[in-house]
Amino acid sequence: MTDVVVACDELMRLCSEKLQAAGVPAEQADTVAEVLVHADARGVRSHGVLRTEHYARRVREGGLNTNPRFSIRDTGPVTAIFDGDDGFGHVVSKAAMDHAIELARKNGVGMIGVVNSSHCGALSYFVNQAAQAGLIGMAMTHTDKGVVPFGGAESFFGTNPIAYGFPARSHSPIILDMATSKVAFGKVFHAREAGIDIPGDWGVDASGNSTSNPHDVTALLPFGGPKGYGLAMVVDIMSGIMVGAAFGPHIMEMYGSYDRKRKLGHFYCVINPAMFGDPDFFLDNMDRMIDELHQSKPAEGFGQVLVPGEPEQLREAKSMKDGVAVTETIYRYLTGK
Repeated sequence: MTDVVVACDELMRLCSEKLQAAGVPAEQADTVAEVLVHADARGVRSHGVLRTEHYARRVREGGLNTNPRFSIRDTGPVTAIFDGDDGFGHVVSKAAMDHAIELARKNGVGMIGVVNSSHCGALSYFVNQAAQAGLIGMAMTHTDKGVVPFGGAESFFGTNPIAYGFPARSHSPIILDMATSKVAFGKVFHAREAGIDIPGDWGVDASGNSTSNPHDVTALLPFGGPKGYGLAMVVDIMSGIMVGAAFGPHIMEMYGSYDRKRKLGHFYCVINPAMFGDPDFFLDNMDRMIDELHQSKPAEGFGQVLVPGEPEQLREAKSMKDGVAVTETIYRYLTGK
């Protein structure tokens, strides 16, 4: 399957217009498109515009509320519950992170539990909100089962990603965004769309055996065996049980039951480093750490040691200049050609 290179602004326009055609208000559609193209520009195509068709279908069949009424219940000086009223997770999460930033600026920390949300896309977008504000961001969210627990033969937890964002003075923020599975399921979907094989350690088939055929994958494997499995449980506790949402096999599936609200939970935390010490010391030493890592001796086959998220940032800078590659089928869907 061939790719089509599209300018970022054009891709956002196409995506937003497709969502608006499905009944999504323009402002919300623009936000969703911005988050999706953010992922594509960074090379995380599993969370990019390939999701547009799914969202449009869920809107048409009633599984997403396009006119949500958000509510925020402050539960303490640094904590709150944000009710997304079954709206787009991207829009919900951006607003929830804004509130967490406000709390952190005022009281040093802001922790927001989100309920009644939906799939929110790449968490890197939201922790970057905090980092761009000179604050430390943390985000996690659960999703429906699709990953086998360590030692298990059937799926229980979702890919359950976790992300962190750390500001620096002159360097770009350090952004760590990772699934607790070996890969995100979206990468399997992209391989299906692109007609390519996948590494054999990404997932298993219906019999629990490893497979390189993306069409045979029924569940993913956790990264690092028991380590990824343990972190997946942590994410489900904090973004699910702790905030009053479901966990593991009780979470509404993403693909299927398109007429039902998913009721997902998220957890966002923002920390103001100025509350713990000299902010100049923090920013200067973030730069120093990055510089020293860049100057450290690379292993054979590597040109330079990079910090987490830097490969994606370099790709994003290139994408903003040269455009984003999307599969031809996705491009045809977005353009109607």
